[in-house]
Amino acid sequence: MKSLKGTEFKNIIVRMPNWIGDMVMATPILSDLRKAYPNSRITAMCRAPICDLLKEDPEVDELFCFSKTSSFSRRSDKKNIIEKLRHGKYDLGVLLTHSLSSAWWFWQGKVKTRLGYDCKGRRLLLTRSVQLPENVERQHLVVTYKMLLEPLGISVSDTPPRLFLADKEVEEARTLLKQHGATKESIIIGINPGATYGSAKCWLPERFRQVAQRLLADSNVFLVFFGDQPTAPLVKQICQGLGPRVVNLAGLTSLREVAALISLCNVLLTNDSGPMHIADALGTKIVALFGSTNEIITGPYRTGKVIHKHVDCSPCYQRTCPIDFRCMKQIEADEVYDVIQDMLKTNPSKLPIIA
Repeated sequence: MKSLKGTEFKNIIVRMPNWIGDMVMATPILSDLRKAYPNSRITAMCRAPICDLLKEDPEVDELFCFSKTSSFSRRSDKKNIIEKLRHGKYDLGVLLTHSLSSAWWFWQGKVKTRLGYDCKGRRLLLTRSVQLPENVERQHLVVTYKMLLEPLGISVSDTPPRLFLADKEVEEARTLLKQHGATKESIIIGINPGATYGSAKCWLPERFRQVAQRLLADSNVFLVFFGDQPTAPLVKQICQGLGPRVVNLAGLTSLREVAALISLCNVLLTNDSGPMHIADALGTKIVALFGSTNEIITGPYRTGKVIHKHVDCSPCYQRTCPIDFRCMKQIEADEVYDVIQDMLKTNPSKLPIIA
C-alpha cells in the first residue's frame, strides 16, 4: 500500500467523535495535524451541539456542524451532509469515529483520501485503513486516536487534550458565580453527579450529598452542581436544603458555559463523563469516580485522582448494573471527601477566581 508520508494535503477534514468526552480526547489530533500541515485548511466535522466546544479553537479553520441522523432521519438531511462534503473538495479525511455510516459519508462526499480504523466492515470505503492497536484495551483512548495518524508520518505525540475559551466567556462565568454569592475568598468546587451513558457510571446520589454537606462545613466552600436536562431532577434532589452556598446549574447551561464555569473551579468531583474530560482539557483538578468503565482507556489524561475499587466484575461497560452495584457502593463518602481535601492542600487555589 502506498505510503501517505510526505503527501501534501491542502484541505483536511476530521470527523470528530460523537460523545463529549471522546470529542475532547480527540482534540490533540487537530493540534498534531496543524503542526504537520501548517498551511493547510483544517475542518472539524462534529455533531451539534458538541461542536460548540471547538468554536474558539485556533487550529480549526472551519466547523462542519450537523445534527444526528438515523435510519429514520429525513433523506434530505443526509443528502445535505453529502453535498456539503462534496462542495468542500477535501483531499484528506481523518475518521476518528468507527461507524460504517461516517465512512460511507466520506466516500459519498468524494473525500479523496479517507483514513480510518478498519472496523465495522468499512474497509472498502477507506483508501487507507489501519488495524486497531493490539493493546487498544490497555492504552488511553487519546493514544489510540493519535496512532491513526502514523500512516501520515505523524508520530504519537505528547499533545494533551485542550479546549479554548474566550476571555469574555470566563468573565461571564465569574460574574454568574458572584451573582450567586461567591466571593474572592470562595473555594469553588464543582460537582457533576450524572453521566450520559447510564446509571452504572454514576456514584450514589446520597453519597454526593454527604460529601457536599461535609464540604460546606468550611464557610469558604462554594459548590456548583452541573448536569444536563435529563439529570436535572437527580441534581435537584441532591441539592435540596443544602443552603445558600450551593448553586444548581443542571439543565440551565450550554456546553461552553459549563466549560467556562469548570475552568473557574478549584476541583471538580465527577463520574466518568464529558465534564470530567472538559476539566482535564482546561487544567482543572479532578476527583473522578469510576466503576463500570476503565480509567486506563478513558480516565483523565493529564491530571486528576481516580477512585476505582476494581471489583471482580469491573469494568463491565453496562449501562445499568445487573447485580449489586458493588463497584460504586464500595466508594465511601469519607474517602472522597478526604481526597478532595488533599487535592486542595497539595494544589494551590487558582485564586483570585472571584475578583
